[in-house]
Amino acid sequence: MTTSQEELLPATRRALLHRIAVAQTVGRSPSLVAAVVREGRTVWHGSRTSVDGHAPDENVQYRIGSITKTFTAVLVLRLRDEGLLDLGDPLEKHLPGTGAGEATIAHLLAHTGGLAAESPAPWWERTPGSLRPELADVLGERPLRHPVGRRFHYSNPGYTLLGALVEEHRGASWEDVLRREVLEPLGLHRTSSRPQPPHAGGWAVHPWADVMLPEPAEDLGRMAPAGQLWSTTGDLARFAAFLSRGDDRVLSEESLHEMRTPAAPSEAVDLVAGYAYGLGLEFRRRDGRLLLGHSGSLPGFLANLTFSAEDDVAAVVLANCTSGPRLSGVAADLVGIVADAEPRIPEPWRPLPDVDRAVLELAGQWYWGTQGFLLRLTADRGLSLEPLSGVGRRSRLRPNGDGTWTGLDGYCAGEVLKAVRRPDGSLSHLDFGSFVFTRQPYDEGSPVPGGVDPEGWSGLR
Repeated sequence: MTTSQEELLPATRRALLHRIAVAQTVGRSPSLVAAVVREGRTVWHGSRTSVDGHAPDENVQYRIGSITKTFTAVLVLRLRDEGLLDLGDPLEKHLPGTGAGEATIAHLLAHTGGLAAESPAPWWERTPGSLRPELADVLGERPLRHPVGRRFHYSNPGYTLLGALVEEHRGASWEDVLRREVLEPLGLHRTSSRPQPPHAGGWAVHPWADVMLPEPAEDLGRMAPAGQLWSTTGDLARFAAFLSRGDDRVLSEESLHEMRTPAAPSEAVDLVAGYAYGLGLEFRRRDGRLLLGHSGSLPGFLANLTFSAEDDVAAVVLANCTSGPRLSGVAADLVGIVADAEPRIPEPWRPLPDVDRAVLELAGQWYWGTQGFLLRLTADRGLSLEPLSGVGRRSRLRPNGDGTWTGLDGYCAGEVLKAVRRPDGSLSHLDFGSFVFTRQPYDEGSPVPGGVDPEGWSGLR
């Protein structure tokens, strides 16, 4: 288990420092700060700055923009887990009269509600939130740009509605609910709606000259749930560990898994780029690695949180410039540097302490028609169905407690598998969502739909 920064190899630490140094120099950012998390612990922190003799540390606040949306999504999932709403509920059921009530809560979380990307003019990120005191001011006279549920269209007003939903159910401000239900339990004491010293100033860097202009830091008002938060690499490292590993005090592992599942239909350009969106989380594929997290930007600031659940490595990168380094690429590189140079060491294999004989009997080779599959009993007491050829449908399954199992992945997600036994108690076949799996290809002793030719297998007739 990694317990300190020094446990990263010197060569790895230098590679991390080199990567952020290049990003700060080439991207011309006044400062850039980063952290890496491995196995739930911060193992590296680094920064670069244009100010001699001062380098921001893990406690300096930067504005994190749309990473705020992930925090808001956690609050909404908590409401769902408490039974106060269903993700399939139309918004109108909880917030009537918005003009966008046809969209469901899931649509808003996944940016498929058809809402506009931005609020009406003037540019909300550089003007006081007091100009938009009501939801109607955020949505405007024409809230929808697309049919509800038909396409992914990133929407800041959509997350404003989700923040209002949280306030409606909790009877308190979004900021107070966030502090009580997420920030305090996770120990994120340097994350806040307004800047607290020490904090970085936001700058615009001229695109064609090495000069800067200070950016305003407006209070976003109603738009706060979409991008208001200030935070540090120290706090965001802890938040990344939560998103990757979970914490039942804040959100169940099942709900975190739901957040980490793509939920929005991707445009063709997104499919090519390897981009997708879940419930408050972005997905990117880079160098064969699936990365989750969220990016953020507001005038004067850029932010990115990225993690690889498979490698159990996360990275946070913050900068105080309006445009410059592409932080999603920097964070992905930081994850890759650690994961490739110091691969995750698996836990020792250990046999199960006990086993249900009836479940053990299910393990082994099965056939769906003529296609071979292997059913394994996994260490978490689930099952795993895998094609023998290595290509085709596969699924993990969880037990339902009544002798049946539910698929968790892909085509089989939500489908039920049950073992069918003969009158004498012997195992006949498996029924998986009506598909019959037999021990032999088209086993004549099993009830294969359509029957099996009585002459059995033969050569050329």
